[in-house]
Amino acid sequence: MMLQFYKYQGTGNDFVMIDNRDNHFAKEDVELIGALCDRRFGIGGDGLILLENDNVYDFRMVYYNADGNESTMCGNGGRCIVAFAKQLGVISDRCNFIAVDGEHTARIDDMNNVALQMIDVDTIQLEDKYSFLNTGSPHHVQVVRDLAYYDVYKKGKAIRESELYAPKGTNVNFVEQEGPNHFRIRTFERGVEDETLSCGTGATAVAIAMVALGKADQETVRIDVEGGTLAISFETMDGKYKNIFLTGPAEFVFQGQIQI
Repeated sequence: MMLQFYKYQGTGNDFVMIDNRDNHFAKEDVELIGALCDRRFGIGGDGLILLENDNVYDFRMVYYNADGNESTMCGNGGRCIVAFAKQLGVISDRCNFIAVDGEHTARIDDMNNVALQMIDVDTIQLEDKYSFLNTGSPHHVQVVRDLAYYDVYKKGKAIRESELYAPKGTNVNFVEQEGPNHFRIRTFERGVEDETLSCGTGATAVAIAMVALGKADQETVRIDVEGGTLAISFETMDGKYKNIFLTGPAEFVFQGQIQI
């Protein structure tokens, strides 16, 4: 069987995209999904995303990690599926879609910059050496020095697999401040089990954590990732974070067919 696929990336976070509105894809086949995401023997990607029909929303997003397992929300993947939906003619410049963590609204401009509304954040765990919060996916946030030379893989993997986050683990973000309301991050992603060039839910988590820690004082924060720059805006109300938007580019890379 020949499978039609599309490839998108958002600040270096790349995804295999499949139009599954006719339900042709074997979505329970973990080995197939993992093989398609394999960078040597497959298409290659940090994850695979299905665009499906929904009776209420413009479309449904189903996200799988590169290991083939269905996962929690992916912010960059959410931005990319909006661009994909526009390419397919499913939407124009605005949409309302459903994902594993609930409803999302988004808008896309003529340059394929996507502003994606994320879920509200009601609680943040602030500890001496780290913060933890859920922005659709769980995130450990830790401020470090000399981020460019930091061993993200080794130290991120150790935190991800630690008893602190057993049994499901967490994503891990290491942060260094670049200037007022401006931070650089590197992320070890659960499910990819490696550092990725960008993580949208991670950038969102870092922006909120930095405000909660008093390291940022505005409700728009710039986050530099290894693959580019993201902007996170939100409103703070009684210690809760609402109207959170993750904004950045979502770019079509190529399309093709692969024998499965």
